[in-house]
Amino acid sequence: MLIHLHVKNLALIEEAEVDFGPGLNILTGETGAGKSILLGSMQLILGSKMSKEMIREKSSHALVELLFQIENPQVERKLAEMDISVEDGQVLLSRKIMEGRSVNKINGQTCTVSQMKEAAGLLLDIHGQHEHQSLLYPQRQLEILDAYGKEQIEPSKRKVQEAYQEYCHIRKELASMDMDESQRNRELSLLEFQLEEIEKAQLVPGEDEELEQRYRKMNNSRKIVEALQTVYLCTGYEETGCVGELLGKALQEISQVSSYDEELSQMEKSLLDIDGLLNDFNRELSSYLDSLVFEEEEFYQTEQRLDFINSLKAKYGKTLEKITSFEEEQRKKLEKLRKYQENIQELREKLEKSQNKLEKVSHDLSAIRKQYGQKLSEEIRNSLKDLNFLEVDFAIDFRRGKTYSANGFDEIEYEISTNPGEPRKPFGKVVSGGELSRIMLAIKTILADRDEIDTLIFDEIDTGISGRTAQKVSEKMAIIGRRHQVLCITHLPQIAAMADRHFEIRKLADQSETTTQIYALDKEASVRELGMMLGGAKITGRVIENAREMKELARQQKNTRLK
Repeated sequence: MLIHLHVKNLALIEEAEVDFGPGLNILTGETGAGKSILLGSMQLILGSKMSKEMIREKSSHALVELLFQIENPQVERKLAEMDISVEDGQVLLSRKIMEGRSVNKINGQTCTVSQMKEAAGLLLDIHGQHEHQSLLYPQRQLEILDAYGKEQIEPSKRKVQEAYQEYCHIRKELASMDMDESQRNRELSLLEFQLEEIEKAQLVPGEDEELEQRYRKMNNSRKIVEALQTVYLCTGYEETGCVGELLGKALQEISQVSSYDEELSQMEKSLLDIDGLLNDFNRELSSYLDSLVFEEEEFYQTEQRLDFINSLKAKYGKTLEKITSFEEEQRKKLEKLRKYQENIQELREKLEKSQNKLEKVSHDLSAIRKQYGQKLSEEIRNSLKDLNFLEVDFAIDFRRGKTYSANGFDEIEYEISTNPGEPRKPFGKVVSGGELSRIMLAIKTILADRDEIDTLIFDEIDTGISGRTAQKVSEKMAIIGRRHQVLCITHLPQIAAMADRHFEIRKLADQSETTTQIYALDKEASVRELGMMLGGAKITGRVIENAREMKELARQQKNTRLK
């Protein structure tokens, strides 16, 4: 659950810190006090964008930090799969926003916005006006049904997804082979030409490197010969002043005195070794020079062969290994084209089998969905009656789509009638904003046991409701609060009275600046805030008593009826 929120330099918030607790955390305040800013700070952690104007005046950056206590082993396992360690049972998400960029961190380690969003999505779920509107879309309705029957629907969905991938792969392969006879003949001719050209080349592994080396040697033979002839003369014994001649004189001189001293005798041996090495070098050099005599024809053939191999590389692969791989692939294509009719027939049979399999698993998935659809419809009807829909008829309409998808072939639509005698109609044609928010609340209550996300935030849940309906909504919020941590921004005293923890968001202004602060309210302060919500500008003793009574009745309901 979310245990600590720290916001700095965000719009009207200079700096605010608040500690949340388990159960139902209610946030109230006057219109314009900054409730939406506080909610927006949490949405930033979920990856939403922010304009630079939201950074507080004269500040270089804005900062949002959320500290979570992890108590759900499944959530901890999923975080571990993302290489996020849970330190002392806690995870800290922070986002520092500057002009044109942001720095995101998880447990002090820098991460991307998408990584932050993925991690936050496991820990926090915000339900605002947009979330209510999503109920109008059939895809979202299907997601809710699948979440409700997750235990049996998820394994069946995986089978459908696997069958659908196989079906799409075969269809794609079949489509790639769809060609008329003239096109097939052109393809055959091209493949035969390519293979014949490669086969005739009779390529030998490493041949290109050997030819390159030989060509460089031949191409530079004159320069090599001139240089080596000079080396031969310098190190030989024939020219005056060459190394060989000088070495011979040195040996003659040292031999005359070496007998007088053992050390000189060792030097003479070393000089003899040098003379032997020089002789060996000269013989090798002479032999190498003899080998540099090339025939023009040999040079021409080497050049032509190298040019031919390079032309094959340009067409079929940058190396001989890639040319060989290309040859194997083209040979397989040629074999397929030569057996075109057989392969087409085989693929059509495979596609039919794959479609039959996809049809079966989609049918099985649809049957499971319909079973859970009936159960979910019944629970939603009962839950909506608890939310003051006195006469409500709700059902899920199943239709078969025109095509398959990774979700099977089901297309569904939630239908409702809120007035006796009227037929059910799709949501978008009959429900108001207030009704949508109550329906979403009913669904969230039903899914509470199945939802792995510990912290749920509700904004505008009280849109378009009042009186008895507001009381019913507050009871549902308290029910969700028994299984989840709930943060709820509300204007209604009936909902605020149910708070396990009550916070006031207040705007403070002086001559120089305006700031927003958040305060944790004790029991008496919570009663006064309820009085403000009940009585408006003038708070009388009777209003306070009404607020106190409302708070006490809410406590009794939570301790008895909502157990």
